[in-house]
Amino acid sequence: MIEYEKLIRSSCDTIKNIIHDDIPEIGIVLGSGLGELAEEIEDSISIPYSELEGFPVSTVEGHNGRFVIGRLKGKKVIVMQGRVHYYEGYDTKIAVLPVRVMCFLGIKRLLLTNAAGGINEALSPGGFMVISDHISLFVTSPLIGKNLDMFGVRFPDMSEVYDKRIADIIYEYGKAEGINIEKGVYLQTTGPQYETPAEIKMIKSLGADAVGMSTVIEAIAARHAGVKVSGISCITNMAAGISAKKLSHEEVKEVADISSKNFKKLVLKYIDID
Repeated sequence: MIEYEKLIRSSCDTIKNIIHDDIPEIGIVLGSGLGELAEEIEDSISIPYSELEGFPVSTVEGHNGRFVIGRLKGKKVIVMQGRVHYYEGYDTKIAVLPVRVMCFLGIKRLLLTNAAGGINEALSPGGFMVISDHISLFVTSPLIGKNLDMFGVRFPDMSEVYDKRIADIIYEYGKAEGINIEKGVYLQTTGPQYETPAEIKMIKSLGADAVGMSTVIEAIAARHAGVKVSGISCITNMAAGISAKKLSHEEVKEVADISSKNFKKLVLKYIDID
């Protein structure tokens, strides 16, 4: 655990040496196929994960694997253009390391985005779901082991993981803009295989509206650190058994690309929120 703390501190020190005192206030994690927004950051500085000693590197197509730091709509941001996943072979502590680094840098709020499979039939491919809550029971908590007192308490409260006020603002804005958007519960599985129809039937019975392979452990780590969390899922497909179509990563990326214009609108609205 001491080595893990050193890894967080050394990564932060490296980033601070590059950006000096220009500490970001907002963190954003861009999911599969959603990385294009990073190109719109002004006065940007890019730091590949591979340049941070001991840092996990993304191995998934569509995930560039770098921090992009600069300004969006005048706000100081740090964006993860590509995340690392549990299914890549990293344990959950390592998978949330980039989020913990952003928290330790001093961000006040964090937006998590992902590409997800729709379960609730009110959702449809190309639309969005503002995450109102999550189910974490299928993945190992990143908080297991010695508590990191530098972030928070041993038993952090999770009564409101996703900030309700911000979720309401994003949802109402999306509706007003004519965007296909709903609110719902997200469940993270381990992956990398997609779920079977029987698994989706079970997940639906638990109360989940959408399913994916990321986000939940990052939200837990950020809330442990006292950072205000929000989440948006881009619904790229309907889950197995809901739709007769076979699932593929290519389809996920294709639908995410098509939806990028509306996704940018939602993220820029998030940036505007005080």
